[in-house]
Amino acid sequence: MFRNFKTVPQIVFGRGSFNQLDAILEPKREDSFMVFLVDHCFANHPFKSRVPVKKNDLMIFVDVTNEPSTKYVDELTDIARKHIPGKIPSGVIGIGGGASMDLAKAVSLMLTNSGKAHEYQGWDLIKNSAIYHVGIPTLSGTGAEVSRTTVLIGPEKKLGLNSDYTVFDQVVLDPELIKDVPTDQWFYTGMDCYIHCVESLEGTFLNAFSKAYGEKSIDLCREVYLTDDPEKDDKLMMASWFGGMSIAYSQVGVAHAMSYGLSFVLKVHHGIGNCIVFDYLDEFYPDGVKEFREMMKKHNISLPRGITSKLTDEQMETMITVSIGMAPLWENACGKDWKSIITREKLRDLYKRM
Repeated sequence: MFRNFKTVPQIVFGRGSFNQLDAILEPKREDSFMVFLVDHCFANHPFKSRVPVKKNDLMIFVDVTNEPSTKYVDELTDIARKHIPGKIPSGVIGIGGGASMDLAKAVSLMLTNSGKAHEYQGWDLIKNSAIYHVGIPTLSGTGAEVSRTTVLIGPEKKLGLNSDYTVFDQVVLDPELIKDVPTDQWFYTGMDCYIHCVESLEGTFLNAFSKAYGEKSIDLCREVYLTDDPEKDDKLMMASWFGGMSIAYSQVGVAHAMSYGLSFVLKVHHGIGNCIVFDYLDEFYPDGVKEFREMMKKHNISLPRGITSKLTDEQMETMITVSIGMAPLWENACGKDWKSIITREKLRDLYKRM
């Protein structure tokens, strides 16, 4: 049985395309309001005046200091439900990096599905379609703008709300929005894209569809991070898109599976977590790790060291449990017999090196 997955139906790309957002939203407003979930870094930034907020709309500057959580999704959903009694929003617009867009996807789902967000962590558990939702990246690399998941920290695990209903209805890709990102953040987020392309291209789930997107994405990453390309913002934005499409029909691998453990226990952000793990994965991805280190050197990036040195035994076991629970990722990385290769002892040894 071949996967019949959903892709984003409406996309606009180009410098200055953010200016079209008001016109894009107008036909969707109906007799209700829009919810704008905007990265809190813009709370005191001139950019906030460009967000087309109308009367009765709700704009929330979401706190993405930590990885997005199911608890925070529930809080935001409750705020949106209570904004105008008796009405649910016409749409939710996420503006920011992967965390902001994941929050927008999750809130759009929870507005039409009962219960709490953590109850839907898994694959295809969502019962009802989301309200209209839009993704606008101001960071590029995560692929959140194109993926069918919204990755959340829950009370027991870090896992996405994976569903065809999660996919954005509209995405606005404006390279002007990522031009002033600090170098470290630009690198870590972009490396999320590079790393998941390596994992896709070297995984056992690889197919012509994933390979076509993955190869183009990784080539764009090389132009962005190994040269001084004047169009690096445009190319990184497209690398993120193609990278997200590559894993849509395959999977990520070792770095992502292990970074989920880091995020859950140590609250390490996804991008930097992938980088920390990937630097120790010569055994699995020797060529990719070598090239990754060249990119780090070119951009003077120094990764945190010794972050697991003070973990208790209980924390280490939790980290391993979260990681080893990502079965599809391990199968893509190591094949159907992955459980004989990836043992708790193996993961403990890798984590201790970090």
